[in-house]
Amino acid sequence: MTSAGKKKFGMAEFIFMLAVLILVVIVALPVILIFWTSFIVDGHLNLAAVHSVIMQEETFQALKMSLMIAACVTVTCTFVGTLFAWLVTRTDLPFKETMKVLFTVPFMLPAFIGALAWKILLSPRAGYINQLWMEITGTRHALFNVYGFWGIVVIETMYLFPFVFIQVSGALERMDPTLEESARIAGAGLFTITRKITIPLIMPAVVAGALLVCLYSLSHFGTPAILGTEVGIYTIPTMIYELIHQSAGSFTAIRAATVLSVVLVLSAAIILYAQNKVIKSGRFQIIAGKSVRPTVLKLRGLRMPLFIFCCIYLLLTVVMPTVTIFLVGFLNTYGLPLALENMSWENYRYVLFEWKLTKDAIWNSTYLSLSAAFVTMIAGGIISYVLVKLKVRGKWFLEFLGLLPFSLPGTVIALGVILTWSGRFGINLYNTAWIIFVAYIARYMAFSLKSNSAALEQVHDSLVEASRASGATPWQSLRDIVIPLIRPGMVAAFFLIFLPALRELTTSVLLYGPTTRTIGVAIYTLNEDGETVYACALAGVALLLIVGGEILIKRFFEKKKHADNGGA
Repeated sequence: MTSAGKKKFGMAEFIFMLAVLILVVIVALPVILIFWTSFIVDGHLNLAAVHSVIMQEETFQALKMSLMIAACVTVTCTFVGTLFAWLVTRTDLPFKETMKVLFTVPFMLPAFIGALAWKILLSPRAGYINQLWMEITGTRHALFNVYGFWGIVVIETMYLFPFVFIQVSGALERMDPTLEESARIAGAGLFTITRKITIPLIMPAVVAGALLVCLYSLSHFGTPAILGTEVGIYTIPTMIYELIHQSAGSFTAIRAATVLSVVLVLSAAIILYAQNKVIKSGRFQIIAGKSVRPTVLKLRGLRMPLFIFCCIYLLLTVVMPTVTIFLVGFLNTYGLPLALENMSWENYRYVLFEWKLTKDAIWNSTYLSLSAAFVTMIAGGIISYVLVKLKVRGKWFLEFLGLLPFSLPGTVIALGVILTWSGRFGINLYNTAWIIFVAYIARYMAFSLKSNSAALEQVHDSLVEASRASGATPWQSLRDIVIPLIRPGMVAAFFLIFLPALRELTTSVLLYGPTTRTIGVAIYTLNEDGETVYACALAGVALLLIVGGEILIKRFFEKKKHADNGGA
């Protein structure tokens, strides 16, 4: 009896319980508290309170606006992403390999920095493009007004369409070309082939990309906050931010925020369910993973016009906003013409070396991102080991908890962390860096699990069994066999967490205190305070850090791929 009892609770069970404890404390508890706060009033279920919050004019309008923006952004991103994916994979567009790389660049750039750039260019009175238009035409009316519903839709489209582009271009490259060739031999025209063969085959990739865009747009904070709140447009994330910041400790406001968070969680759950159904659909299994050479359509007379169109699009979405951010960062005063005599290095020098607020922001973002990435990498490695290598009951629960943060918007995670770590359980982390640290771990745990699990799947069980047969303890097998083999996957997880955390805004903006602003929060608040040149200088520094990090990651994966192929 004693021996059987020891066997039931061995090392495997201990690691399993440790993994469950980590995820319950970091992930499950904040989510449970959000639902509890929303639906339970004075210890009783109260749906009337939820209904009254949703039906309030402000919250109802925010919900309506979020859904409308998400719907429009999804439609436009689907069209733009599919069009460019088709051009770079199935046509003879010039420099299409370079174009393919360039169309993924907006994916790397923080959308809120793009929104800041377009605000500088297209605000109705001070926007540089609008000023130029007024000077040329003599009119007093702006050419464009970036504030408002359509401004948010256009700017979000610029930075979210790569979700569709990446999915669809991958599907088009894997498509078996013999189907289209057979149809062509049978006499079908281009339109018929596209309508009856190409579009149905890539539809799962299109829908999967579109649902990702919808999910991201629903939970996006930066662009609606910069381009919407000034003209009275609020979405669910910006309304949650307003409720928390204006609450002054009011539990009524916090409850209203949790109700909106529940709406976001349920919307995300529906979207992920729909995406899962599409991906698992067997109707489209005709798209194979084998190596194929897709049929290339000759654009003939449209080749150069479409190439110019692509260049103009990239110029507008990548080059112009990025250059604007750097140039305005050099200006002595915001509003001066973009001429050399009005520029200096002073703003960059000031934000990097003198201004405590920005120096603190850079330091906070750096050490929080590094430490959260390191801890999440280790914790994710432990949990992945349980999921992949251990035979214990209840692993499905662990997997569910681990991947749950992937479906939770950053605003929801932030609110859950506030409810959990603000003294309710004897630990008060509010207004400290620790609360942002915990939120980052919760938000990026799914990234770590995906990367570590993929690496562990490649380690054959026979290696550990041989080690144990040679007399090694479980810990020695783990230390000498497993960890060295999965180290590349762990390093990949580290970078996949570090860079998004470095540019993070949605979660940090609800959690920062007087001395714990991150780079994203500092840029946002500087812009809100009218310190546009400093906001741009700091955004320029952030862009250099992000692009440099992305290049390092790309080189790391290229080296890893080269090593996996045996150096061939």
